[in-house]
Amino acid sequence: MNRVRLLVLNAALGPLDYRLPEGVSAPAGSVVIAPLGPRKVTGIVWDEGRLPGDEIAFERLRPILEVLPVPPLPAPLRRLIEWTADYYCAPLASVARMALSSGGALGGPATLTEYRLTGAEGSGRLTAQRKTALEKLAGQQGTMRELAALAGVSEGVLRGMAGARLLEPVVVNVDRPYPPADPDHHQPDLSPDQQAVAAIFTDAVKTRAFAPFLLDGVTGSGKTETYFEPVAEAIRLGRQVLVLLPEIALTENFLSRFTARFGAAPVLWHSSLKSTERRRAWRAIADGSAQVVVGARSALFLPYANLGLIVVDEAHEISFKQDDGVRYNARDVSVMRARFEGVPVILASATPALESLHMADIGVYTKLDLPARFGGASLPTVRLVNLTEEKPGSQRWLAGPLVEGLRDRLAKGEQSLLFLNRRGYAPLTLCRNCGHRFKCPSCSAWLVEHRLSARLACHHCGFETRVPEVCPECGESDCLVACGPGVERIAAEVADLFPEARVAVATSDTLNTPERAAEFIAMAEGRAIDIIIGTQLVTKGFHFPELTLVGVVDADLGLEGGDLRAGERTFSQIAQVAGRAGRGAKPGEVLIQTRHPDAPVIAALAGGDRDAFYAAETAGRRDAGAPPFGRWAAIILSSEDEKEAREAAVRLGDVRPRLADVQILGPAPAPLALLRGRYRYRFLVNAKRSANIQAVLRDWIGAVNFAPGVRVGVDIDPYSFV
Repeated sequence: MNRVRLLVLNAALGPLDYRLPEGVSAPAGSVVIAPLGPRKVTGIVWDEGRLPGDEIAFERLRPILEVLPVPPLPAPLRRLIEWTADYYCAPLASVARMALSSGGALGGPATLTEYRLTGAEGSGRLTAQRKTALEKLAGQQGTMRELAALAGVSEGVLRGMAGARLLEPVVVNVDRPYPPADPDHHQPDLSPDQQAVAAIFTDAVKTRAFAPFLLDGVTGSGKTETYFEPVAEAIRLGRQVLVLLPEIALTENFLSRFTARFGAAPVLWHSSLKSTERRRAWRAIADGSAQVVVGARSALFLPYANLGLIVVDEAHEISFKQDDGVRYNARDVSVMRARFEGVPVILASATPALESLHMADIGVYTKLDLPARFGGASLPTVRLVNLTEEKPGSQRWLAGPLVEGLRDRLAKGEQSLLFLNRRGYAPLTLCRNCGHRFKCPSCSAWLVEHRLSARLACHHCGFETRVPEVCPECGESDCLVACGPGVERIAAEVADLFPEARVAVATSDTLNTPERAAEFIAMAEGRAIDIIIGTQLVTKGFHFPELTLVGVVDADLGLEGGDLRAGERTFSQIAQVAGRAGRGAKPGEVLIQTRHPDAPVIAALAGGDRDAFYAAETAGRRDAGAPPFGRWAAIILSSEDEKEAREAAVRLGDVRPRLADVQILGPAPAPLALLRGRYRYRFLVNAKRSANIQAVLRDWIGAVNFAPGVRVGVDIDPYSFV
């Protein structure tokens, strides 16, 4: 039969039927171009009978125009797309679009003209812009647009430099192969515990069957070196490996360790890649020549030709949960991809998610432990600093014991780390004269002052504005007051206390590219930094042997939100950042500043009793019917018109299902009632494990016709409750 049904990459269209021209073959998974009215659309040939829709008479079908020269999406990936769309109540087309996330990769082989400096100095005087370009483009090669962005000049300046022979063109093969990784390049010296765990992983790779593992190892136990062994085995067997990391900033640290082990860098996939790099990576992944792919959560949906192993590092991280678009959790979807592919998957963490521990307890995951630090290093000692007794001075945030700890490490030439999970200088700025508070015009959130960039910024929508010289409400000057601390304010306090100290602020604002992250790591490892001040970005993955003191500035901050996972998230963050201390030969110390030393989370951290904390947290979740013992879902209705959003929420609430195993709370204004200019109302759904919550939600929402301006978002297993 020459009839095909396409999954078109437009959620509003639904599946469409076409016919194949005579002599054209397009098996399931083929990516094609098809006509739609006067337009052309991209679609994927889907398996017969798996997409809904009535069959149209064959003579009415239009022919597809072209089968694109890329391998068909493999059947396991198509099943994963279907499962993800069904589980997360997302349009099938939206999920499929993630698999085709490099439009340039869908064409045939191609070359590209890039440019680099010739080394010539040119004749005559150089303009200031050309001098700047010569300084910033040393060792760089790229397209005119890419080089212009790097140099901070216009493309016209660079074209003029090419005419003056300061830049020369270089024709490159866009799809050139990557340097091969050598599984035997360097054989590490593993501890007996590491060897035992690595052997189990390696056997699973050889067996090539679905096998989910939870690798539970204390910070500094060498989890990465342990899972590198099954990675090496997969390479020997000619299979591909996917390693997921939660943050781009962790990539550079991982790259150096990977290159030292395998003699070549892995293939990268993240949002900072240039379009040509994404094309090259996508095509190498699809044809099987990319051996090991290291990437952010979106790498999970790439079309691997011969996947043999999946590793999710720092698997507890909430960064693996997508908060917009298709709201999936990459940790959970990675397990499903491994199941469809029939390969092992390793979830590695020093503080596993409670859901992962539960899956291990009931025997779904195999739990393997690394209980000791590698090389005989000891875990740091932990001490609480009670801020109700050890009060910092006025407009100070570091108590006496922490200040003395910093002074002691500076005297010894050792490094310290201060952790506060709040970006910027201060979370709120107000006028001391009239009380005016600076608020985002598009969100119900305060603007955060960033003194390093002299801006007020919204961390929800990205709005920025200059810090005004006078209050916009009353017109008074010199009246603006910063309230509360962010990492920049802690850095200012440290600079005032220790003016000779070399300080680095490490946040997503300062380490927002792989290059900046690499520079930070090199400086820290080279002892060019005395005190690191950072957010959650520094809680994981980094290994600085001379770092012996970790100070948690405000351990209570994460407990203030009151959401389901607040306790677990706080425990994980502080335990992870504590694990940065004493990873080398020198012992480490952790000082935790808190106003609630008796809180269960804080007490568990002080006593090092993780099991007791998890047991109490598990009991509380079970009593509340919360995950993993029950199911949560959130429904957000939003509109640019507040009345329209409210009326839509009321209408949906009026037809809510009445079921014994499903409880529906709301509607109510969302905690962030205004976000990016849209008013938001929320329902929370709590269901027993026996309920088919996805079917309930689809039937319920499908029963209401909403106004065109209303958006309905569904979040299964939500992590954010705002």
